[in-house]
Amino acid sequence: MKNKFGTNIFLKLLVIIVTITMHGIVAKSQPIRLAERQLAFKRAKSLDNGVSVSGLEQTWNKALLSESILKPADFKLIKQLGFKSIRLPVAFNYFDTTGTPVEKVFTHIDDVLKQCKVYGIKLIIDYHYGNLNDNNYLTETPRLIAQWLTITRRYIRESPENVFFELYNEPPHMNPAVWKDAVYNLVTAIRRVDKKKTLIVGASNFNSIYELSRMDRLADENIIYTFHFYEPFLFTHQGAAWVGNQVSTTGIPFPYRADKYPPLNPKTKGTWGETNYYQYKTDGNEVSVKDKLQIVKNWANKFAVPVLCGEYGVYDKYADAESRCRYIKAVRRNLKLLDIPGILWDYNTNFSIFNGPPSIGNLSDCMKDAIDYKPSN
Repeated sequence: MKNKFGTNIFLKLLVIIVTITMHGIVAKSQPIRLAERQLAFKRAKSLDNGVSVSGLEQTWNKALLSESILKPADFKLIKQLGFKSIRLPVAFNYFDTTGTPVEKVFTHIDDVLKQCKVYGIKLIIDYHYGNLNDNNYLTETPRLIAQWLTITRRYIRESPENVFFELYNEPPHMNPAVWKDAVYNLVTAIRRVDKKKTLIVGASNFNSIYELSRMDRLADENIIYTFHFYEPFLFTHQGAAWVGNQVSTTGIPFPYRADKYPPLNPKTKGTWGETNYYQYKTDGNEVSVKDKLQIVKNWANKFAVPVLCGEYGVYDKYADAESRCRYIKAVRRNLKLLDIPGILWDYNTNFSIFNGPPSIGNLSDCMKDAIDYKPSN
C-alpha cells in the first residue's frame, strides 16, 4: 500500500509540475501568437480599398522596365480617388530567367515605394507569373525561395505596416497538398530573414474561393489569406481572348435581364462556358455575389484568420459601362458588408476604371458612384 500510495503521490506531483509548466508556456507564448494574428487582422484592414497597378508583370510588353509605370501625378490621383493601397504585380521569375539585372527591377519597385511613402499609400509587392506546378515543384520551390530571399533582404528595413509580400499570384490548378508544402517552405525560409512582414498567401487553382474553402491555414500567425473574385466569370471576362471560346459570348449584362441577354456564341458550345451561359440566369445578380463571398467569410471565421480579396473587376472591352459599374459596386458593397478588404483590378489597363487616360474627367458618374469617390478625398 505504501509503494502504491507513494507512486500515486509521485504521479500527482508530476501532473502538477507538467500542468504548471504547460501553463507557463501558454502564458508566455499564447499572447504573442494572438498578438501576431491581431496584427495581421489590423494590417489586412489597412489595405482595404486598394488598386492593382499593372505593368511590371506584362512580359509581353516590349516597353517593360523602359520607364516608370506610374508618374507622380498618378499617385496623387490614386490618393484623391480614396485608394489606400497599391498592389504591384512583378514578373520576378521572368526577369530572373531572362537575365534581367535584379537591380533594374528593384529600381522600378523603389520608385513606386518612394511615392507610396509620399502619399501614405500601402504597397503590396506581388510575385506574378511564377512557373510552379505539380511536376517541377521539387526544383522550382528552391528557385522560388531564392528569389524571395533576395526580395526580402532588399526590403528588410521597410516598415511592415506599409510594405507587404504577396508570395505567389494565382497558383495554378495543382495538387493542393503540393502547393501547401511549397508555400510552407517558402514562408519558413522568409521567416528566417524577416519575422515581421505580413505575408499574403492564396490557394491553388488561381486563388480560387473554392480551393481556399478547402484549404487548411498555415501555422504562421502573421499571414493574410487572399482570393480573387471574378464571379460570375462569364460576365467579368466576356470576350477575353486569352481565356478562350468559353467566354466568347459578349453583350452580357449585369445583373441578368432576359430582354437584354444575348444569344449563345456558337464557339462556346461544348465548353464549360455553355453551362455557365445557361446558369447565368441564377448567378448573374448581387445575391449570388454575396453568397459566393460568404463562402470565403465562413472559412475565415472557421480558422479566425484575416482574408483579402486581392482582385476583382471587369474586362472593359465588351461589357457595357453601366453593367461594369453595377458589378463593381455590388462586389464592393458586399465585401464591406462581410468586413473583407478588397483590391480592384485594375488602375489603367484592360480592366481600367477610366474611359481613357487616368483622370477624374475620364471617370464616369456611375464609376464614381461604384468606387465611392468623394471629391473631398
